[in-house]
This record gives sequence, C-alpha cells and structure tokens, in this order.
Amino acid sequence: MTDPRDYKVELTGAEGASTERPRTAVRGNVESSTGVNRPYLSVHFACCGVYQRVYRDPSGKVYRGRCPRCARAATFAVGEGGTSARSFIVR
Repeated sequence: MTDPRDYKVELTGAEGASTERPRTAVRGNVESSTGVNRPYLSVHFACCGVYQRVYRDPSGKVYRGRCPRCARAATFAVGEGGTSARSFIVR
C-alpha cells in the first residue's frame, strides 16, 4: 500500500506548543472549520495510554499536538529525508 502524499515527516525537529482548533471528521483526512482538508498523524501517547490525532499546522512545516490527559507536547517536523510513516508512539 502506498501513500499518495508528497511529503515526509522529519522526526528530529521543532519544539513548541499547539493551539488545536476543533474539526469535523471526514474520511481519510480531517476537514477544518474553514472547510480545508488537513493531514494528520496517529500518535499514541504512552505516558497516559491514549491515542490522539496530531494535525499539520497551516504552514505545512510541522505537526503539533498534545496528550489529551497530561498535555505532554509532541512536535514532528516535515522535511526531506523523513519517513512516510503515519503512526507514532510518544514515550
């Protein structure tokens, strides 16, 4: 199975807080309140044993999210030489 998206996620990268906005789910990606589909990663936060979708920010350069229970931050940079994986574990 191949991924049609043309970008890779760089696992070494930026730090920072997230300001996620609520979104309406649609098949495959997520539709934001503005009606634009935004790619996401599936992230398992091992700290609290929960899964969370982490969305790419509007600039398209990073994915930023937080554990829904303890607010631990997770940032994934998008860049050349990264990975095409869409699921990650944050420990």
